[in-house]
Amino acid sequence: MSIVKVIEVIATSTIGFDDATKNALKEASKSIKNIKSIYIKEMTAKVGNNEIVSFGVNAKISFVVEH
Repeated sequence: MSIVKVIEVIATSTIGFDDATKNALKEASKSIKNIKSIYIKEMTAKVGNNEIVSFGVNAKISFVVEH
């Protein structure tokens, strides 16, 4: 039987939401093995001078726990 664990991470990007999601996965994969999925729970953007200056995602990352 496999056990799946879920962690929640926050990541940002100055490029876009897609890049912020990739940053979340890239950083998580440095210390977590067997990542199976990423779920974007929330997206936010910071605004400065009437323009978006930063994109952020709150992501849930699922991975299988090794025995």
